[in-house]
Amino acid sequence: MRFKTIAAATLAMATMLGMGACGSNGGANNTTSDGKTVITFWTNATTGEGKTYFADIVKQFESTHKNVKVETQAIQDGDFDGKLQTALQDPSSAPDVFFQRGGQKLRDMVDAGQLKDITKGLDPAVKKSVGSAIDATTVDGKLYGIPYAVTPGGIWYSKDLFAKAGIEGTPTTWDELKTDINKLKDAGITPIALGAKDAWPAGHWWYWTALRECSTDVFNKTMKNKDFKDKCWIKAGKDVKELLDMNAFNDGFLTTSAQQGAGSSSGLIANHKAAMEVVGSWEPGIIKNLTPDKEPLSDLGFFTFPSTDGKGDAKAMMGGADCFSVSANAPDEAVEFVNTIMSEKNQKAYVKAFGALPANKKAQGVVSENALKEALDAYNNAPSYSQWLDTQFGSNVGNALNAGVVNMLSGKGGPEDIVKAVTDAAAKGLRIPCVGCRADAIRWVRHPSV
Repeated sequence: MRFKTIAAATLAMATMLGMGACGSNGGANNTTSDGKTVITFWTNATTGEGKTYFADIVKQFESTHKNVKVETQAIQDGDFDGKLQTALQDPSSAPDVFFQRGGQKLRDMVDAGQLKDITKGLDPAVKKSVGSAIDATTVDGKLYGIPYAVTPGGIWYSKDLFAKAGIEGTPTTWDELKTDINKLKDAGITPIALGAKDAWPAGHWWYWTALRECSTDVFNKTMKNKDFKDKCWIKAGKDVKELLDMNAFNDGFLTTSAQQGAGSSSGLIANHKAAMEVVGSWEPGIIKNLTPDKEPLSDLGFFTFPSTDGKGDAKAMMGGADCFSVSANAPDEAVEFVNTIMSEKNQKAYVKAFGALPANKKAQGVVSENALKEALDAYNNAPSYSQWLDTQFGSNVGNALNAGVVNMLSGKGGPEDIVKAVTDAAAKGLRIPCVGCRADAIRWVRHPSV
């Protein structure tokens, strides 16, 4: 084992978090002065309809649980992971119910003893309604959270710009995609919007080409052992480089952000400055806020990522699953609160508040936007659903992967260097917060493939 001292940083972050937190937290003081059980609830919905949505759920729950008080803390998405990791180090500061995206981070929390097994406490009807998305929060057959939203990805495009370029239908193969890119360029239209400044949008292109190039067996094994020896992983990078060599991306894509303002990659789609973008199903909601009239983009469409000549399943889907987990020392009422969030009624309300896809299949019928319905159909008909690779692999490997793709696009590396970057990151192992270890320590674990 290897240890790294971070006492000063941990103390500073914990101090800042304590100053920002409100009320009592799970474990240390989970009752009010009048004897009510306190549930601390952390979300990343900080403004608008989303914040109101969760406030309404809290009112619902408290009205039927008179002896419970729910204290909500809304944290900006960019700050959420750091604050959560710090809070989970000490049961007295850990939130009882909190948002997360599953993947390696969830597995790390399970290994560290930070999550409650909610297999028995979760409403069986809720588990059934979520379907295969529940795999994102299942570890060794036990449930450590529940997905409340699914974010399948693919290609979102402007039907008007495709028509202007003389494109009929949508591409189903890699060669057809390249043909359509050339048609768009000939029509003076930027084919692909890419916000590579934020790294992960560039990574998404590699995720998808890898899903298409690698056989299901190779792909699934690599998700577990992080062994990238198969040539399909390098071929994925070569596919992405083909698009670079075609000048398929928007000018200045390396300094373009993903979602911030009209000049972002989503903003280029919203304002008909580019024809298509690879991203998850949050795209329609982002675009709506970036159109001139703040209305949904009427010509927005969706199609699944094209097949390549590789061995991957052409219908396999990839995306995310936003989840709620319960900390290990949370009161039983915290699981009941999660059941309330996941009710069919509240999942339907989620669609209206966020313009996104609920995990509860019984609530998916209220989705009305055409592009979202197309994405939902692809998700429900997919033979498999993989998590975004940076989520699946965790921060160390995921960040190395995204950076490797950006480096290739900026001319600082090639397809082989992407694979080397993720292999090297995997070899360094994962830093896992250790319950019961001293406060200034991080446990070091090597991957089994090393």
